[in-house]
Amino acid sequence: MAIWGAGIMVGPIVGPTLGGWLTETFNWRYVFFVNLPIGILALAGMILFLPKAPKRERGFDFFGFAMLSLFIGALQLFLDRGEQVDWFSSAECWIELGLAICGLWAFVLHITGREHAFIDPKIFTDKNLVMALVMIFVVGMILLAGLALLPPMLQNILGYPVVTTGLVLAPRGVGTMISMIVVGRIIGKLDTRLLILTGLILTAISLYQMSGFSTTMDETPIVVSGVIQGLGLGLVFVPLSTLAFATLEPRFRPDAASLFSLLRNIGSSVGISIVSVELAHNMVIAKSDLVSHITPFNPNFTNAVGGLPLDQTTLMSVLNQSVSAQAAMVAYVDDFKLMMLISLCAIPLLAFMSPPKRQAADSEEGGHAAVME
Repeated sequence: MAIWGAGIMVGPIVGPTLGGWLTETFNWRYVFFVNLPIGILALAGMILFLPKAPKRERGFDFFGFAMLSLFIGALQLFLDRGEQVDWFSSAECWIELGLAICGLWAFVLHITGREHAFIDPKIFTDKNLVMALVMIFVVGMILLAGLALLPPMLQNILGYPVVTTGLVLAPRGVGTMISMIVVGRIIGKLDTRLLILTGLILTAISLYQMSGFSTTMDETPIVVSGVIQGLGLGLVFVPLSTLAFATLEPRFRPDAASLFSLLRNIGSSVGISIVSVELAHNMVIAKSDLVSHITPFNPNFTNAVGGLPLDQTTLMSVLNQSVSAQAAMVAYVDDFKLMMLISLCAIPLLAFMSPPKRQAADSEEGGHAAVME
């Protein structure tokens, strides 16, 4: 479980390093081309090494699949396009949101009234699974939203080259790998909920450290906060996967594994959209506030620029660049604070989860196989 989780969590984390090297060495298009050989290798590995699974007796629910696909596709378009078309000021966003709501509504009604639905609604009666789905949604928001914020911040504000940006972010993946290896050794000896609690607290601490970023810092705060966040996310993912399936009936495990991955991906999309909107909004507010203090009546301002040997046009250009950078950093810091609050809000959900019971070895192996499938 720990090794399987490491592949899921470390992949998006080491991506910026590889992407930075490919962009700097070749071209930005290779960030997408690199998926082709990796995909071919993964397909070959599945064909050669995965055992054949028994066929499921129930038929495929095409209507349920279509409605769920409509919901996910419309929601993704709404989240991706919203900022570009000014959200609800555009008819496009209203249409996409309407399609998402209609798709979800039709899907819920369909699965509750059908015997062999695409997803059996009885799966949601398991308290552990429901709480785990909510928490993995939050983890997806924190993981990918943070990765979406840091590269542009490092390149546009701190002036880091693309390769350096990737290298500075790489230690986060090291922290995740270390914590997952440790979790694989101790997960049966400690309360699983305690491991998740520790991981969420470490994640919140790292985001609190990131809320202290400034335009004059070196790479040390970035690396330290990244390692701590990697340790925290690694402590959350594997124990959360264990709790999600601890009390679930074996027949529901394949569907639960699919829902678990789906909610993580949706959480990532929602998280990126939220931080992007907040970033743009807070940047405007911060810049407006900073500009209001740049007046001839402010002695701090006049003393700072009075001795500069610059003409008025050059001075205004330098001031605009400096104020824009400071406003952007304030907006990034506000986003990190928001993510910290989100991670702390997930902690009370642990109170609603039950610790996993000891199971027979063959039952445990069957559950792990279903999750991996």
